[in-house]
Amino acid sequence: MYLINKDTNRIEKIKNRSFTDLGFREREHLQEWLANSPSALGEDLLIIQKEFSGFDETNERLDLLAIDKEGNLVIIENKLDDSGKNVTWQCLKYASYCSSLKKSQIVEIFQSYLDKNNLTERAEDLICEFLEADEIDEVELNTGYSQRLIFVSGSYRKEVTSTVIWLLNYGLSIQCFQVAPYELNNQLFLNIEQIIPVKEAEEFSISIAEKSKETVLQQKSNKNRHKNRLEYWSKLLEVINTKTDQFNNISPSKNSYIGTSTGVRGVGYFFVAGKKYGSVEIYIDRGEASENKKIFDIFFESKDQIESDFGETILWERLDDKRASRLKFKDNTFSIDKKDEWSTKIEFFSNKMVDLISAVKPVVFKLKREL
Repeated sequence: MYLINKDTNRIEKIKNRSFTDLGFREREHLQEWLANSPSALGEDLLIIQKEFSGFDETNERLDLLAIDKEGNLVIIENKLDDSGKNVTWQCLKYASYCSSLKKSQIVEIFQSYLDKNNLTERAEDLICEFLEADEIDEVELNTGYSQRLIFVSGSYRKEVTSTVIWLLNYGLSIQCFQVAPYELNNQLFLNIEQIIPVKEAEEFSISIAEKSKETVLQQKSNKNRHKNRLEYWSKLLEVINTKTDQFNNISPSKNSYIGTSTGVRGVGYFFVAGKKYGSVEIYIDRGEASENKKIFDIFFESKDQIESDFGETILWERLDDKRASRLKFKDNTFSIDKKDEWSTKIEFFSNKMVDLISAVKPVVFKLKREL
């Protein structure tokens, strides 16, 4: 690696160092760097455990356990200057152990990690937020043989690279990252580079792995769920558009929600249809938390009048630990899986949305004037 000197139009070599010479250790340093900055591996990962040893009848422990954006478990094995010759077999064992983990077990593992680090968040909430799901029942984790392996090392022995390349041909999702520390003027730098599969071939390798039977079934399940939602929203939009023109330009969606603007930027009327509840909401997100809380507080000033006009108790969710805020009327008896109840529930939620729009109308007018 070289430093470019624009003034002299020359390059200056940055000295390559070894982790050992610099006094860095695998667990105390490399593992901590990756645990706190998993995006250094080129994607968004949610670290759910370190030094995980919760395997039956074995004392072995994997370095880092993570979830990717598809809900797959990612086993990350770290080595310093040398991968050693047995790391592939070691990581394959971990993947086999993890393949049997159920969703509830994964949530428990993550909650244990949070508790151990004195973090107050709930594992379920963080997983839903990471996977952009409304509730944990919608989340699909560790389906089939979807476990992924990531090796991180300063160098790789031939026994490792040849085995990894051979395994890639059988659909396993494996990546090898090479890490190297550099020094210049007493400053240290870390270079992280994916070497297997080469970046240009990664998409092809992943597409081969996705041909597994379990993944095909999962994709079919997703399509059915999306088809269900499209059908539900189509029926709901037909009804709500006979009662108000607020949703006239809204199309059915495969998401668990649909919404439209109140006329105030970042403030919208939303329907939500989940597996365990349905709701009508006012969702507030203008991009800045302080601005969202200010708008929420303006609504809250009229709480008694809004609830009186609406005719129901509203959940006032300021969500101080989040960016957005919302007002919600929730029906816990609803489930989008109960198709035989759709007609009744659609009529119910449509009427509630009309009532909500009417109840907050004075506040919306006030916001339009002030904002």
